[in-house]
Amino acid sequence: MFFYGHPQNRFWKLLARLFNEPAPQSIEEKRNLSLRHHIAMWDVIRSCTIVGSSDSSIRDVVPNDLSEILEHSKVERVFCNGTASFDLYRKYILPATGIEAVKLPSTSPANAAYSLDRLAGEWARILEYIE
Repeated sequence: MFFYGHPQNRFWKLLARLFNEPAPQSIEEKRNLSLRHHIAMWDVIRSCTIVGSSDSSIRDVVPNDLSEILEHSKVERVFCNGTASFDLYRKYILPATGIEAVKLPSTSPANAAYSLDRLAGEWARILEYIE
């Protein structure tokens, strides 16, 4: 019931590593890590049809409206966790916001081509926008 809740997803381990902190376990710890480092997260898709967890099966997309979040915050940069997120952002959200996104490699366990070390090297780009 919180972003990247699957135990095999490396998102929280990766953020903890980038910020030199222990990996958060509870939702409260994850929320606090995000707040401490000014990281906001939101889904590109409000709803869709999907088979299992296969991004390639995504159909009937209803995008989220990010305008309220963007109007009431100081978002400086948008980063997408993986190709599917990036492609969906460009298709559905970019036309409404005009804010380009940066595609980062997915932290999903399905992205076995990337070790945690390799992910950390790529994701370190976020650090110039945070803190």
